[in-house]
Amino acid sequence: MTTVEVFAPAKINLTLHVTGQRADGYHLLDSLVGFADIGDRITLHADWRETAFEVTGPEAAPELQSDSNIMWHAAAKFWAPDRPLSMQLEKHLPMASGIGGGSADAAATYRGLLMLRAAVEGRDVPRDPTPQDAQDLLDIGADVPMCVLSDPARVQGIGEQITPVPDLHAYPVVLVNPRVQVSTPAVFKRLEIKDNPALEPWPAPFDDRDAALAWMRAQRNDLQDAAIQDCSQIGDVLAALERSGPCKLARMSGSGATCFGLFDRMHMATDAADAIRTAHPGWWVQAGRLNGGRRAVPQLIRSTT
Repeated sequence: MTTVEVFAPAKINLTLHVTGQRADGYHLLDSLVGFADIGDRITLHADWRETAFEVTGPEAAPELQSDSNIMWHAAAKFWAPDRPLSMQLEKHLPMASGIGGGSADAAATYRGLLMLRAAVEGRDVPRDPTPQDAQDLLDIGADVPMCVLSDPARVQGIGEQITPVPDLHAYPVVLVNPRVQVSTPAVFKRLEIKDNPALEPWPAPFDDRDAALAWMRAQRNDLQDAAIQDCSQIGDVLAALERSGPCKLARMSGSGATCFGLFDRMHMATDAADAIRTAHPGWWVQAGRLNGGRRAVPQLIRSTT
C-alpha cells in the first residue's frame, strides 16, 4: 500500500479589494494572501481494498463525510475511477470561515494525488500544474489554485492570476472565529460598491516587515463591513484582537467570519490567543505563523508491494 500525507494550511486574505464584477456574476478581486502553519491534514492511500473516506479531528462534522465533500471533486478529476482510493481528513479548520478550509483540503488532495500517482506509476512528481490541471482546479473552486501553491501571493481576477510574494515576513498570527458561519453570496450581495480601487503600489523592499505592515494597514477588506452587517460577532472578534495591545493589524479574512491579528513576536501572539480564549471560551482561537505553506509539501509515508 502507498500512503501520502499532506498538510492543508489555512488561507488568510491579508488584504481583499473587490475591483469589479464580470458579466457572468463572478467578482474580480485583488488580494494579498498568506498561509498559516495552522490547518487540516489529509492522508491518501492507494491500492486499498476499497474506496473509503473518513473524517476525524476537532472540527469534524457529519456533512463533511458526504460524497459532496470538495475532496471528492478533486479525486474525480485527478484519480482514475477504476483505482481504489482511501482518503482521511483530520479537520482542524472551522467550516465556512473565510480561511479556505475546503479549498485548502481540495488543493492538498490534488498535491497528494500527484505524488500518489507518481509513486504508484514509478515516475517523477510533476513540479507544476499543467494548464489543464490549472483550469480543472479553478473549476473546483476559485480559491483552490492559490491553495495549491500555499505560498504568499498577490491574487487577482477571480483567483486565476497568481503572483508569488516570496519575501513576505513570517508574522506571528492569531486566528479567531466566533463559531458563526457566514454566507459568502449573502456578503457579496450586501456589498454596495463593487468597483473599488486595486491594491496600492507594493512597498519596496517588501521584506521590511514594518514597511509591509504599514502598507497592509493602508489596504482593506472590502467585504468586512458587509459581513459585519450579516454577522455582528465579527465586530466583537475584531475588537477583542484590537484590545490585545501588541496586535499590529486586525482584519477579517475572506468573507468571514474568521479574523486575524498580526504580531511582532510569537509569545505576544500566544499570550493574546490565551487571553481571547479565556474571555470567549466558545470561540475558535489559534496562534501560529504565516508562511505555513512551506509545510504543505506532500510526504510519501510508505510504499510497499
